[in-house]
Amino acid sequence: MKDMRIRKMVFAALMAALTYVATMVVQIPSPMQGYVNLGDCCVLLSGWMLGPWWGGAAAGIGSMLTDLLNGYAHYAPGTFVIKGCMAIAAALLAKAMGNKAAGYAVSGVVAEVIMVAGYFGYAALLLGKGIGAAASIPGNLVQAAMGLVIGLVLFFLLKRSKVLDKLALQ
Repeated sequence: MKDMRIRKMVFAALMAALTYVATMVVQIPSPMQGYVNLGDCCVLLSGWMLGPWWGGAAAGIGSMLTDLLNGYAHYAPGTFVIKGCMAIAAALLAKAMGNKAAGYAVSGVVAEVIMVAGYFGYAALLLGKGIGAAASIPGNLVQAAMGLVIGLVLFFLLKRSKVLDKLALQ
């Protein structure tokens, strides 16, 4: 039991670091504003591989670090909550749907809806942008689609290669 807890903690730290790196290193310029990154696929992978609580912590911390270390500290609290909720929702829904391919797809879509709605609400209400926050929705939808597709592909590749069985995190 203690060994599993340590294993999950170490893997959660690894996933938090990987989320930060995937967000910062792989940046694809977007015509919508800013850039698209691979952070969301790591957020989803964290939830699916580590479960809701460790996965939520890894996703929230890794994503929040990106904001803190890159001049977006005003987004850090929202990012921590939004990305953590994404991973928690993805993990719980996938489990509730029997850990089947369709369940992972549905849980990923719901998680990405949380991201788009969460950032709109955070910017509109807490950052005071009002309806102007809607301008970020198209870019977040592109980010969501890319994160979902790449996250699903990576997850099923890891599953097929038996890497997840060897890690024995669930």
